[in-house]
Amino acid sequence: MATLLHLDSAVFPQGSASREVTAAFVQTWREQHPDGKVVYRDLAAEPLPHLNAEAVGAGAEHPLRGELAAELAAADAVLIGAPMYNFTIPSTLKAWLDHVIIVGHNVGPDSPVAGTPITVVASRGGSYAAGTPREDAEFVQNYLGKLLTSMFAAEVDFIVPELTLAHTNPQMAELIPLADSSRAKALTDASEKAKALASRLAA
Repeated sequence: MATLLHLDSAVFPQGSASREVTAAFVQTWREQHPDGKVVYRDLAAEPLPHLNAEAVGAGAEHPLRGELAAELAAADAVLIGAPMYNFTIPSTLKAWLDHVIIVGHNVGPDSPVAGTPITVVASRGGSYAAGTPREDAEFVQNYLGKLLTSMFAAEVDFIVPELTLAHTNPQMAELIPLADSSRAKALTDASEKAKALASRLAA
């Protein structure tokens, strides 16, 4: 029985693009892998405390850090909702990362997380794709891709719903068709990736 660790970090429980896509992923995962287990953390609804000196010093012996690290190590796959806020990830997700990355315990090529497939839903209000004016301000995919592969040697994949503000920002009205296309692709990608992953882990 495979375990999926699902993290959401979008502030709003309703109307969130990242939450919509992670929900589609989980729905397909459950349909394709009914015997699988889903462990869920809503980092916005129940934020973790910032890392402090005591927690750093205790490492994996710290109750919360140990719990989070064990939860991650036990996961066969991880799903992270990571909307872009002010060019980067939400502070709640950063707090989770700070707690769960424990040098000397789960970092490096021999990490218990090594090879674990991690799917990140990196939604954003505009577009930061290669060739766009804001390409140089893309600090979600670049950051998480580098962090999760270098620290954990994890297998990282991204789903990127973009232009999510097109329907509410009059200045982006002409981009609504592209936004709708991006949303549809993200939902399709989520279902396809969940199906493939559930099948792979059930084999």
